Amino acid sequence: MKKKISKKKLALIITAAAIVLLTAVLWITAVMIYNENFDKRFETYEPQRYYVEDFEGLTREEYSFTSDKGQKLAGYMYTAENTDGKGIVVMAHGFGGGGHNSYMDVINFFAHRGYYVFAYDATACDESEGDGVGGLPQGVIDLDHALDFVEQSGNFPELPIVLFGHSWGGYSACNVLSYHPEVKAVAECSGWNKSSDMFEAEGRRQAGAFIDVLMPFVKLHEYIKYGEYAENTALDGFAASDAAVMVIHSTDDNVVPFEKGFGTFEEKYKDDPRFTFVRYEDKGHSYICLDRKKIDKFNEGFDTWRDGLGYDIEKDKERFADDKAGYFYDHHEEWCDMLDEEMFADIADFYDTNIA
Repeated sequence: MKKKISKKKLALIITAAAIVLLTAVLWITAVMIYNENFDKRFETYEPQRYYVEDFEGLTREEYSFTSDKGQKLAGYMYTAENTDGKGIVVMAHGFGGGGHNSYMDVINFFAHRGYYVFAYDATACDESEGDGVGGLPQGVIDLDHALDFVEQSGNFPELPIVLFGHSWGGYSACNVLSYHPEVKAVAECSGWNKSSDMFEAEGRRQAGAFIDVLMPFVKLHEYIKYGEYAENTALDGFAASDAAVMVIHSTDDNVVPFEKGFGTFEEKYKDDPRFTFVRYEDKGHSYICLDRKKIDKFNEGFDTWRDGLGYDIEKDKERFADDKAGYFYDHHEEWCDMLDEEMFADIADFYDTNIA
C-alpha cells in the first residue's frame, strides 16, 4: 500500500512550491524590466546632432577599439588649433541619448583649453557595435577599455589623463578609478554611486515600495552578467585612487536623486582636500552642462512655436515629428551655443591644477 502524505508534509510541499514559483516570477519580472530599460540600442536624435564643422578650429581623428565581448567601439581624438598637449581628457557620455555626439560642445571647450579629448560611443550607442547596452556596468567596462586603448595603443602622446563624465558617464568615470588609479583627476556631473542606484530610483518613482522586492533580483542579475563590475562603487574607485575629484550635481535632479551621488560622496569626503563639491539648485539633470538662461530661452521659443502650430499634436504625431525636426534644423546654430562656459572654465582650471 502507498503511504499517505501527511497534511503537514503536504502543506510544506505546497509552501515550498509556492515560494519557488514566486521567486521565479519575481526573477523573471526583474530581468524583463531591466532588459526593457537597458538592453537596447540608443541613437542620437538626428535634428539635434552636432558636427565638427559647427565648432571653429575643432578637428578629429577616428579610431576603433574593442571592448569586453569583442565588440568594436568607435573612438575619436579631438584637438583644436591651440591644443598644446596639457593632457588628455577621456570623456564618458550619458545614457539614452545616443553616443558622445551630445557632448560635442563640451569636447570643443576642453580642446580649446589646450587638451586632447578622447571620446567614444559606448556599446550599442551610435557608431559602436552591439545589439543592446545590456546594463549600466557596461559603461565602466567600455571606459576601462577606452583608457587601455589611449594608454597602450601607441597612437597618442604620453600625457596626464583626466576624466569627464555626465550621468552614466559620471558613474563610469568614478567607478573606473578602481582599475585606473593612474588617472590624475575626475570631473563628474550628476553621477551615482553604484549601478543599482539608477534602477532603484526610477523603479521607486514608478512602482513605489514594490521596487524593494525586485532589487535583490536586479543585483543578482547584474552580478551574474558583469561580475565585480556590478559590485564596484564610485566610493571604491575613490578609495583605490589618489585622483582629485570634482563632484557636480543639482538638488532638483529628477533622474539621479541628489543623495545617490553628491550626498553620498559629500558625507564621506567633505573634509578631504582631494574633493571639490559644486552644488546647483536649478539645473536639473539633462541640462546641468548647459547655461540655464540660454536653455530656458530656447525652450520658451520652442513652446511658443509648438503652441502656435494650429493642429492637435497628439492626434497628428507624424506631422508634429516632421515639424519638430524642421524647427531644430532651423535653430541649429542656437542649439550649438548652450554650454555653461563658466562652469566648464572651473572644470578646466581644476584639471590644470591637478595634472602637474
